[in-house]
Amino acid sequence: MRPENLRFFTFTIFTVLVLQVDSTQPPFSCDSSNPSTKTFPFCKTTLPISQRATDLVARLTLEEKISQLVNSAQPIPRLGIPGYQWWSEALHGVAYAGPGIRFNGTIKRATSFPQVILSAASFDANQWYRISQAIGKEARALYNAGQATGMTFWAPNINIFRDPRWGRGQETPGEDPLMTGKYGVSYVRGLQGDSFRGGEINGPLQASACCKHFTAYDLENWNGTSRYVFDAYVTAQDLADTYQPPFKSCVEEGRASGIMCAYNRVNGIPNCADSNFLSQTARAQWGFDGYIASDCDAVSIIHDAQGYAKTPEDAVVAVLKAGMDVNCGSYLQKHTRAAVDQKKLSVSEIDRALHNLFSVRMRLGLFNGNPTGQQFGNIGPDQVCSQENQMLALDAARNGIVLLKNSAGLLPLPKSKTMSLAVIGPNANSVQTLLGNYAGPPCKLVTPLQALQSYIEHTIPYPGCDSVQCSSASIDGAVNVAKGADHVVLIMGLDDTQEKEGLDRRDLVLPGKQQELIISVAKAAKNPVVLVLLSGGPIDVSFAKNDENIGSILWAGYPGEAGAIALAEIIFGDHNPGGKLPMTWYPQEFVKVSMTDMRMRPETSSGYPGRTYRFYKGPTVFEFGYGLSYSKYTYELGVVSQNKLYFNQSSTMHKINNFDSVLSILVSELGTEFCEHKKFPVRIEVKNHGEMAGKHPVLLFARQTKQGNGRPRKQLVGFHSVQLIAGERAEIEFEVSPCEHLSRTNEDGLMVMEEGTHFLVVEGQEYPISIVI
Repeated sequence: MRPENLRFFTFTIFTVLVLQVDSTQPPFSCDSSNPSTKTFPFCKTTLPISQRATDLVARLTLEEKISQLVNSAQPIPRLGIPGYQWWSEALHGVAYAGPGIRFNGTIKRATSFPQVILSAASFDANQWYRISQAIGKEARALYNAGQATGMTFWAPNINIFRDPRWGRGQETPGEDPLMTGKYGVSYVRGLQGDSFRGGEINGPLQASACCKHFTAYDLENWNGTSRYVFDAYVTAQDLADTYQPPFKSCVEEGRASGIMCAYNRVNGIPNCADSNFLSQTARAQWGFDGYIASDCDAVSIIHDAQGYAKTPEDAVVAVLKAGMDVNCGSYLQKHTRAAVDQKKLSVSEIDRALHNLFSVRMRLGLFNGNPTGQQFGNIGPDQVCSQENQMLALDAARNGIVLLKNSAGLLPLPKSKTMSLAVIGPNANSVQTLLGNYAGPPCKLVTPLQALQSYIEHTIPYPGCDSVQCSSASIDGAVNVAKGADHVVLIMGLDDTQEKEGLDRRDLVLPGKQQELIISVAKAAKNPVVLVLLSGGPIDVSFAKNDENIGSILWAGYPGEAGAIALAEIIFGDHNPGGKLPMTWYPQEFVKVSMTDMRMRPETSSGYPGRTYRFYKGPTVFEFGYGLSYSKYTYELGVVSQNKLYFNQSSTMHKINNFDSVLSILVSELGTEFCEHKKFPVRIEVKNHGEMAGKHPVLLFARQTKQGNGRPRKQLVGFHSVQLIAGERAEIEFEVSPCEHLSRTNEDGLMVMEEGTHFLVVEGQEYPISIVI
């Protein structure tokens, strides 16, 4: 959505909805106490939803139909249908953003989980599922309390964190397509009321998830290029193995009921007007069965900003014919009638969109009569901000925080009653910074300073900077405070003045005089200091990594309502950190790379370094998957299979010789049954050699001996988080599918299996597997 329009837009819609909805009565259709509804087939729950939706759409006038094509769908009183708000947000908790939710009734708060990038650092798909399951229940509770006029939530954000400067990278699970896809699947299943394994929704959806922003969207505003006009030139290869896989997983495995098309163009065509993406790929190839929404005002910019459509009516025609269903904004409300009158648009295109929209509302149970006695009708206010949900928020922060440096075992700090602690930095006593963007009102909130004070009574706070921007720093004052304390914790980093929707970063270093403040304090302190970084994106802290006066570095993302408690527990040893970075931390020199260059692969001739751990050829501050612990873990990798895999060629298969003379075969020609038969288990034994229990993510990668020619340097095959007490060992099993995990994408965007040696890699240990064609 456009941030500059949100405040006015939300206020306007909010005012309308307050007038329409009883504050304690959830809105619904097909009221059994209304005799007329009994005659409507669309109210008969025994009929298939497709038939019910068709009946409803056929009863609408053209004006009524057009009124349903925007996010603020108008009521249809003659049919007993209330207004509906398609736009609500629940990225990491039910949020303020979007007019579909109000916190002005019985329920005034909701659990605020860590921002997605930090939850991702746990590499724990089950935890992601439990978080979204809790969000879905809290959303349904708000609806039951009459504080929601819609149950469609525009999350998760599963765009790839391609560039470290991107202001919305914090909303995503990071830079890896496989991991991002698994996050999306976990989120969708949890929110919609499915099981963790999927395929077990028998009744209505608990809530509707919407995978966004489709596709190749990862720029806000860079060097004068805004997301509203940006034309992303993406190769078929990058589209197939980086940008599209998360959406494919979200649809095919997660069974998401919504997709949002993005503002930008891809290879000249606006995403919301691209029938190849919306209809041929999402619906025909992936089997998407839900609604497609535009990002807010994304239809208007097709004419007004991009000039792709010559007239407003042409923009309406382009998106509806492409397969979009509902417009966030008012453009379709204003211009659809004219498009029909000018005979540019058939009413059947409107009917198609409405069928999708009403089908989703019916799948939510909103046309089944009074929801009180239905499946989710007993979810009440007591399930919002429950102790269980608040503990889950704390666990998520504990498991996501990443220990980046711990020289000489500085952490954990002692819990001495006589110890003094200086807490310095602009983020030390900030409430809002902990939440990140797209947050709601938290159940409760403790600042890092308050959490640390609960451990050390003699705590001396000092901001050191006038703000996170730190244009003015009180370095002398901070140095004096540091000199008088036994230990110093610096809480620095970023906030929404540096990165958010609509705002990309210009630099990767800390803002203003933060670095100067840190170095000065560290030099003056009695002992090596602890540096805590709050941020969504990576920061070049090479200076701190190499400074012996800075003993420990912790990255805490934007850790949510309980994040400060989790941080203090880690600093004082009540929790053993185990998070791993879900994105590469690049040096400052990476800002020389154009943010509008969408290529993932490096180009030696021009010095283009490539992007993400899969392709980037250049120095890093910290690598994807990096993270320390207070425990030492060892691994033993064993493969239950032969170390040679034979892919015999049939008479119908085509061998391909690449220009670097590597023999390959198209995966599509191998067939599903053949690929299924070739799957094999990989077992990894992990042991905790430390003195503390710990939760430890194990990441399994694959790489090829042959490099270059667009091949990934390595790629994630799977991940699993295991809880081990001191001295305990456990065995983890991964299922490896050669057709998926040992193949690669060629320049035509097709998956190929290449002959030669491949390696399975875990924490430096490698197991060779030979592919023979």
